[in-house]
Amino acid sequence: MKRFSLVLVFLLAACSPGGAQDGKKGEAAKGEAGPAQAVAVTAIEATPRAVPVSFEAVGRTEGSRDVQVRARVAGIIERQLYNEGDTVKAGAPLFRIERAPYEIEAAQARAALAEQTARRELAQQEMERLKGLADRRAISQKEADQAVSATRQSLASVQMAEARLRQAELNLSYTTVNAPIGGITGRALQSVGTLVQPSNDSALLTTITRGDPIWVRFALSEAEYARLRGSGEKNVQVAVELADGKEHPSKGKLNFSGSTVDGATGTVQMRAELPNPGQTLLPGQYVRVRVVAGTQQAIVVPQTAVLQNETGRFVWVAGADGKAVPRTIRAGAWLGENWVVLEGLKAGDSVIVDNLARLRPGTPVQMKK
Repeated sequence: MKRFSLVLVFLLAACSPGGAQDGKKGEAAKGEAGPAQAVAVTAIEATPRAVPVSFEAVGRTEGSRDVQVRARVAGIIERQLYNEGDTVKAGAPLFRIERAPYEIEAAQARAALAEQTARRELAQQEMERLKGLADRRAISQKEADQAVSATRQSLASVQMAEARLRQAELNLSYTTVNAPIGGITGRALQSVGTLVQPSNDSALLTTITRGDPIWVRFALSEAEYARLRGSGEKNVQVAVELADGKEHPSKGKLNFSGSTVDGATGTVQMRAELPNPGQTLLPGQYVRVRVVAGTQQAIVVPQTAVLQNETGRFVWVAGADGKAVPRTIRAGAWLGENWVVLEGLKAGDSVIVDNLARLRPGTPVQMKK
């Protein structure tokens, strides 16, 4: 009986107006959500300014001149006259090949020249003597003509002997191998005592590389090359960043650009020349190259503000209604810690630079510039 009375009391309480209202309030609280809370963000105003038209690439250094030093006469190397890796001037002696055979050859050529000179003098005297007799008709004209011909033959023999002497003296001079250019010497490829022949591989003695100025070879993509040409800038500067992150103190200039696009890589070969007085750059180094071709008006945003998804790069922009809006952009080169934006933003846009992970399209934002 007591249990029946308790059940009846609870049923009456549920059917009362106050109980019904409490139930409706609970259902309303469950069905309705409160307004979304605004995300506090920092924004910068997009403002066009003059920025350099620049392109970055990876390049490799090479000597502005790279010469192979070869033996031009056969013989045994008697002396090495330089230290490997030294910087030498043009004309500095590097090797000496045995001289005795070529000194003998030169002496024989001088003797042959002296002999032919004496014969020419005798033929000249004989011609002058016979010419006088021919004028008096004491001898036949044929004998006079033969004397003239003998004189001319003697003169030709002298000229031949002179040429042979010059060749012998030239071969003798080749026994001292001199540096054809100034630069840094390579290692000696032939040792003292080696028999070298100018007609085979033993003729290569060493190499010399000129490192001041130095060349840097790199490549630009087809699109970058088109922009470079389209800039119309004649005074294109090239900066080089070293392996330690420091920039080379001297700026370079382009001295070669390819006329074709590499079908395999889609790039155009370029080359720049840089002053390198302190030999800071060595041939064969990999360096980062930055090509600057004038300036252009563009918007710059911090690199941290630029994100990327499956459609490309984008930034978050605060709309006029105070909500976040993703904006697709076309980014150019880096400028320090910033990124040059070529398309997608206009002057006055508020670009959000922090709290980006909390943003979704339409998220209310509370900006502080």
